[in-house]
Amino acid sequence: MSIKVNVIVQKEENWFVARCIENSVVSQGKTIEDALENLKEALILYYEDETPEIEARQTFLTTMEVAI
Repeated sequence: MSIKVNVIVQKEENWFVARCIENSVVSQGKTIEDALENLKEALILYYEDETPEIEARQTFLTTMEVAI
């Protein structure tokens, strides 16, 4: 079985942090590829004992500027 999830990757100091939007599982790595691979392993462990209930829904990501 496989699932598709939405992931945000952000650079934080010397690490890339990968965060799954559907369940807030997070991992990190020295490169984007490492962060994604580590997140994949974390998600496998997260869903190890249960069947995921991921809804198929459209996700939109944008950047906006706010004057403060």
